Amino acid sequence: MTPTPIPTTTGAAFPPAPVQRVLDTLNKVPFDILILVARAATFSVFIHSGLQKLSDWNATLMLFRDEYKVPILPPEVAAYMAASMELGLSSLVLVGFATRVSALGLLGMVSVIQIFVYPQAWPDHIQWLAFMIFIVCRGPGAYSLDALIGGAMRRRPAAAVA
Repeated sequence: MTPTPIPTTTGAAFPPAPVQRVLDTLNKVPFDILILVARAATFSVFIHSGLQKLSDWNATLMLFRDEYKVPILPPEVAAYMAASMELGLSSLVLVGFATRVSALGLLGMVSVIQIFVYPQAWPDHIQWLAFMIFIVCRGPGAYSLDALIGGAMRRRPAAAVA
């Protein structure tokens, strides 16, 4: 849907024609490309954090014991869960497999971090929310294992499914 330029009192269209052409071009960028960027951004944020945890596991355990202090969970369990989620779920988001559930898991982890560990870090967390919410709400797009598997499942004969 292309917006119609708004006439002004001077008779000139707004936005000006060159600006409208740029906007029309931007509006043609497919969702499947945009969501691929969101998936890559999600992967980038969390894979780096997970790899950092693995690079010095003793320091990671110390951080979970002395600084993070996640409620209810023992520090060792919280550290294993965080590293596993950061590495595993971010990889699933990147390839687009179980994408919405994986992004929800990462959003849950970010919520715990925001509420219990680093409440002052909301400027970072809201950026992560911004690209992950599109993944959760709209799915991984055409360039994903979810789409590939879903397409194959839809093409199966009804008798084979039962």
